[in-house]
Amino acid sequence: MHYAESKGILSSQNGMNLYRGCTHGCIYCDSRSKCYNMKHDFEDIEIKSNALELLEYALKHKRKKCMIGTGSMTDPYIPLETKLCHVRKALSLIYEYGFGFTVITKSDLVLRDLDLLKKINDKTKCVVQMTLTTYDEELCRKIEPNVCTTRARFEALKKLRDAGIPTVVWLSPILPFINDTEENISGILDLCIEANVYGIICFGMGLTLREGNREYFYEQLDRLFPGLTQKYVRKYGNRYMLDSDNNGYLMKLFHKKCAAAGIVHDNNQIFSYLHTFEEKQSGRQMSLWDMGI
Repeated sequence: MHYAESKGILSSQNGMNLYRGCTHGCIYCDSRSKCYNMKHDFEDIEIKSNALELLEYALKHKRKKCMIGTGSMTDPYIPLETKLCHVRKALSLIYEYGFGFTVITKSDLVLRDLDLLKKINDKTKCVVQMTLTTYDEELCRKIEPNVCTTRARFEALKKLRDAGIPTVVWLSPILPFINDTEENISGILDLCIEANVYGIICFGMGLTLREGNREYFYEQLDRLFPGLTQKYVRKYGNRYMLDSDNNGYLMKLFHKKCAAAGIVHDNNQIFSYLHTFEEKQSGRQMSLWDMGI
């Protein structure tokens, strides 16, 4: 790990990354792509030394309350967070200044901060987004080796459900010839139904590869699934979008099961929900009447 000062902390969409780089080791990670101009090894975590000061300044000077997000580029609940607690400190600031919060993670370490997540959700809105890709535990350990497996994430989703915190699942990526099966998708959807998730984000059955993450992905395929790299190269070449041959059937299955269970499965609707700040008064949701509309 190393420290670096940052010029700013919140993006134009009010997203933040307290760390840069990741140690989860997911074989498909897009954040390894060269287009993001990372100047250090991906596993050498960059800690933004002034991030919390920048965040407090930004929250103090925001004209309107909004949702603050994290996790789009770097999972904030990497093992290093257990020692530094930068996410927890950021959550304390977000709660103190009355903002909403949403996080994308693959780690059940999010449960460490359940008390703060619940306090934020009681006051405004807090949504935990959890990535699930692989129902089979052994396969999950292969393609996402240094983070808790799907079963542990599912248990976290249930605990968040029981605490009244809404959850969203990212069903992405689905790797051709590896986990693009009916058994895998149905298994994950059944977990989502049991955990009573609000919505599931899915852009299709497949993955994206760019310079940087493509090379790493193929290195891992050579190690874990000998011969599969050649199959990918023959079928996809250097394409950015790698759609599964099973995309059509699996997407129909996805939409059918979500609709039957009352799970939101329209990406635009989910993103609108994630970006909408909702203030509560006296433990209840503000109504249009409260706002004088």
